Amino acid sequence: MSVQQLPPCPALPCARPPRCLTHAALPADRTSVCEVPVGDGALPLSQADVVQTGEHVTVLGWGAQMRVLKDAVDAVAASDGISCELIDLQTLLPWDTATVEASVRKTGRLLISHEAPVTGGFGAEIAARITDKCFLHLEAPVKRVCGYDTPFPLAHEQHYVPSALRCAEAIKDMLDF
Repeated sequence: MSVQQLPPCPALPCARPPRCLTHAALPADRTSVCEVPVGDGALPLSQADVVQTGEHVTVLGWGAQMRVLKDAVDAVAASDGISCELIDLQTLLPWDTATVEASVRKTGRLLISHEAPVTGGFGAEIAARITDKCFLHLEAPVKRVCGYDTPFPLAHEQHYVPSALRCAEAIKDMLDF
């Protein structure tokens, strides 16, 4: 994570300049292109974004992992015809339990992916909550594709962070359960 001091913005209702936590890889990547909202661009807390609707598996992530998940979802759709519902959580506390629960009730499966280690990662909280609330709707155990539970040197980060291939394989495995 890197911390950036943002300049004062008249659109933000606060006296102190905001600080923004960003993923270390995101500021260097200038290839992202997206629509910029006209007017107030503030996102409400606790509202997930359903990036893509689907029928077979709910795929959940946030931050930089969303690009990886989009590639994985597109790959399994092209190769195996698997329809995934892709959800960007956007905020972790509070997180949008209603959207995730509704999607899992529809698909019967949930894959969570993030860059933190499996043990102690926020995906464990999501898995516990969804298992508690949607147990009778699950057709397969909740699956997490995360970083490994071991220290990794930064030079080998590309092997540590979940890849599109690891996520695509996990999606296929869930349908074979």
